[in-house]
Amino acid sequence: MKKFLSFLGNLGLLVLLAVVLGVWTRLSMAAVGVLAVLLILWLVFFRRGRQTLSVTRVGISTLGQRLGASSVIVIGIAGVVGVLVAMLAMGDGFAATLAQTGSDDTAIVLRGGSAAELNSVLERDNIDVIEQAPGVAKTPDGKPVASAEISVVANLPKKSDPTVDANVQIRGVDDAAWTLRPNVKILAGRRFKPGLRELVVGQGALRQFAGLEVGKQIRLAGQNWTVVGEFASGDSHDSELWGDRQTVASTYRRGSSAQSVTVRLTSPEAFDTFKSALVGDPRLKVDVSTTRDYYAKQSEGLTKVIRVVGITVGVIMAIGAIFGALNTMFAAVAARAREIATLRAIGFRGVPVVVSVLLETMLLALLGGVLGGFVTWLIFNGYTASTLGSNFSQVVFQFKVSPQLLWTGIKWALAIGLVGGLFPAVRAARLPVSTALREL
Repeated sequence: MKKFLSFLGNLGLLVLLAVVLGVWTRLSMAAVGVLAVLLILWLVFFRRGRQTLSVTRVGISTLGQRLGASSVIVIGIAGVVGVLVAMLAMGDGFAATLAQTGSDDTAIVLRGGSAAELNSVLERDNIDVIEQAPGVAKTPDGKPVASAEISVVANLPKKSDPTVDANVQIRGVDDAAWTLRPNVKILAGRRFKPGLRELVVGQGALRQFAGLEVGKQIRLAGQNWTVVGEFASGDSHDSELWGDRQTVASTYRRGSSAQSVTVRLTSPEAFDTFKSALVGDPRLKVDVSTTRDYYAKQSEGLTKVIRVVGITVGVIMAIGAIFGALNTMFAAVAARAREIATLRAIGFRGVPVVVSVLLETMLLALLGGVLGGFVTWLIFNGYTASTLGSNFSQVVFQFKVSPQLLWTGIKWALAIGLVGGLFPAVRAARLPVSTALREL
């Protein structure tokens, strides 16, 4: 019967722990702050709280004698937080780069059913209809602010290893492309001239690929092209090379077709009118999105994969860190068994013992979380990387170690500390005083 009751007690403890962890993952920073204040008030103004504080002080004062074992907890949890935050920062950085591309007052039109520009084809007649649709802004001389565009992929040698080629996206654009994307700024050189085989390169592509410096020539589709300018946009266009659409189309034998048409709307509210007119036109079969929505959707798949991989790796590492914390704290409690038994013999109850061991473990976990987050921020925040985008070309992006991700890492660290410290703490509180004293 005693063993059965003990089993039920342990089972209840596991269920309670699962509930606490589930609630913990959903708590906001403000809610955690409120809990911390309540804990401090309990420690200061209640008798058992003051007892907890006394036991905790003794435990923390002996950390120096257990420096090696304590370091295992700190470094193990720092590793978990570091890997988790780095992976999530990669996903957030990629999503942020594509989310920054586009706006609510510009729209992009693709052939119906096309997931990306690479799969889309719009004939000349379609382009004319799209540019004249209601809701499209006009220039002072009455021309629609619209750019029919072609996106092709070429192989260029990587700057990091000139023997290895990678895909780069070449975008053929109309003159209106500069008006549609006012964030695109020429940093060096000049814009390309229509009708000439000239290119301007994004600063991200310039960092990734060799031979794209202003003034140099590259060979595309058997023809020489001159790089005449470098631009920055702060979004996914940084990874592209821009040229005149008609010239790109003739080079790659695309005729008068395009793959997408991007237009400026008279206002964000005009999007519904614009979309309804195109979708309801029997001459067209197209998909219409705001450019913000279009580029955000391009990042969804890869961002989810990165987050799933990051959390999976984090969970696996966290299990290892929990076992490290359990081992260390069981050893610490065993070493302090006489001290804990003596405290209980003179009137200290189980709650102060449990909470004091938990506080000690979570303090070490907090140190590990802060260390892991700081090192990750130091190394990866703003780190530039590239990956294949939806058009099978390299998209250059920066890791984004945001305060929200650092907070997520701290919550993981404290959760590991809670699990790692709970069972040694409960064991210390349950061990009969006479048994604890006899074992020494």
